[in-house]
Amino acid sequence: MVAMRVATFAQSNKMIADALRVQSVMAEKQTQESSGLISTDYGGYGSDAQHVVNLQVSVTRAQSYIDAATLADSKVQVMYSAVGSMTDILTQLRSQLSAASTGSSTETNSVISSAQQMLEEMGSLMNTQYDGQYVFGGGKTDTAPVDLSSFSAGAGPLTTADTSYYGGDDEIASVRVAADQTVSYGVTADNSAFEEVMRVLKFVANSTSLSSSDISSALDLASTALDDTAAVQAKLSNAASSIETASARQTDYKSYAETLSSDLTSVDVAAITAQLSTYESQLTASYSALGKILSMNLASYLK
Repeated sequence: MVAMRVATFAQSNKMIADALRVQSVMAEKQTQESSGLISTDYGGYGSDAQHVVNLQVSVTRAQSYIDAATLADSKVQVMYSAVGSMTDILTQLRSQLSAASTGSSTETNSVISSAQQMLEEMGSLMNTQYDGQYVFGGGKTDTAPVDLSSFSAGAGPLTTADTSYYGGDDEIASVRVAADQTVSYGVTADNSAFEEVMRVLKFVANSTSLSSSDISSALDLASTALDDTAAVQAKLSNAASSIETASARQTDYKSYAETLSSDLTSVDVAAITAQLSTYESQLTASYSALGKILSMNLASYLK
């Protein structure tokens, strides 16, 4: 006997189409469940696509500002520490000069010897590097900015500035921390405060003896240098504060933009899982009903 379909072709076709539609929706939901995203491409976001792109660009830009600020802040911290060591040298020099002011030849010889070592320490501090770059050389970060080979010779006058030890340039380092904000933080080794330190150290280190007048003049210059060096350190502190504040602001903005982007692109995985369960039940029921209908013939119908 030839099997006869009870349902019409149109009805069967509609049921198959409905089942395939549910299957397609399920496939989309399964992708969303596994990725946590509404779509794996921008086309799936519809009218929100441009907003998503703009937000992602904002996040990337904010991160670039954060990265630049982090690097600059690290450099500033290294510079701040080096300048702190310079103030320690000056404090020690003043203490020894004060001791030598009593006229003791032992104390005088001691301060001269110490100044020679301090001069070398200053040169080393001004040649401080961070991440392979010299931080006190201005724009010439790949070459040591300070060379004492010729500078160290002779006592030189206490009243005349001398930056012949410096081989860097006059570029002051800065960092862009926002679209409309740049923070200058650089200090070069020929800074007047550092030059004063080098001048008094050179004078003391290369003297064969120190008169009371020499000691007094050296103490005055050392005191001035200490105040000026402390001012440089305070400037570095202020720069670090500005950089860190700007970085924190960018971090907050990045978090805000990421949240907005997530709201537009993410799905509620728990809700998607529940929907999938419902669709799965619907699909199972649809195929079960379709299977029964398509398998029926006239003989089965007449039983």
